[in-house]
Amino acid sequence: MTEKMSSRDILARLVAFDTTSRNSNVALIEYARDYLAGHGIAARVSLDPTGRKANLHALVGPEVAGGIALSGHVDTVPVDGQAWTGAPFTLRETEGRLIARGAADMKGFVACMLAAMPRLKAMRLAKPVHVFITHDEETTMEGARRMVAELDAASRPACCVVGEPTLMQPVLAHKGKLSLRVIVRGKPGHSSEPGKGVNAVHAAAEAVTWVAAKARERAKTGPFDARFDPPFTTIHVGTISGGTILNIIPEHAEFTMEWRNIPGDDVEAEFAKLRAHVASTIEPAMKAVDPASGFTYDVIDTIPGLALAERDPLVGMVQQASGSNSVGAVSYGTEGGLYEQAGISTIVCGPGAIAQAHQPDEWIAANQLLACDAFIDRLAERLCG
Repeated sequence: MTEKMSSRDILARLVAFDTTSRNSNVALIEYARDYLAGHGIAARVSLDPTGRKANLHALVGPEVAGGIALSGHVDTVPVDGQAWTGAPFTLRETEGRLIARGAADMKGFVACMLAAMPRLKAMRLAKPVHVFITHDEETTMEGARRMVAELDAASRPACCVVGEPTLMQPVLAHKGKLSLRVIVRGKPGHSSEPGKGVNAVHAAAEAVTWVAAKARERAKTGPFDARFDPPFTTIHVGTISGGTILNIIPEHAEFTMEWRNIPGDDVEAEFAKLRAHVASTIEPAMKAVDPASGFTYDVIDTIPGLALAERDPLVGMVQQASGSNSVGAVSYGTEGGLYEQAGISTIVCGPGAIAQAHQPDEWIAANQLLACDAFIDRLAERLCG
């Protein structure tokens, strides 16, 4: 695998691997490792405890601290139930659109990263350019968490570009997220004698009502950050379930919820307010009937927000390399917040449009790949040449 391949050719290889998050990504990672090895570039592959998921970390240039990382994930969302007009794991082109699952989110950027590495290896780099390829961004972001934990301090990048689809426009900030599963334990009984049981559905509904009121309060009073749409922290209950049949007092209920917070808004404090409200207002009546009843909370995921300062040198470098004078913010989360939390200046900038992510017939414009190829070359010259 010593021939130089275009980003489009590599993208065709990458989308052929069904790396839906429920599946293993190891075969794709092994392909990337072998491709890099064919160009004399060593890569470290790190398996998770199950052996079914893997990260890849490679670099060109001197093995010293500093330089820049290019980061992309290769897991995708499912295609189940979507109205695809062709095979979702075979790249096809229609009127300049390259169509396949993951083409935009975000195997397009990963393809550009891999295609660039032989070119960058031929440069006289004063600082390294790293490649981070991660797993499970669409679910737990465990791949990026492990990537950060396993970085060698002696060769740690100073900055990072996460190539989520932004149409090659630099994004400096995104919201964070805290998601929960809230489980309610009640006491069963016959519905004709409600005082002898604890209705878990009623208790869950009381909590959801409080959450909905808090969501309306945030929309009305903020705090606000005009860079985002919507410009405030959102609170959302996504699922709720409980009970078996109508004439039995339900002993179990649960709901899932999330906060998507603007930078600087403390969602852990908001979570504490929810627990305090439940403990003081809802649980006392439950426990008066059955002390074993009550609420438990299972944190599904927590993602830090991203907030790169506009004066950070990385901003100007990425603007020059991308040819964009503007910067933006987005409401969805990325792995960038984890890298920034680890002390690595991070920006989001990549090919394709987020509107195509997770959609049937997902596509990326062929000219976006070409723009990203040029972007990576210029960025390497400015930051590491």
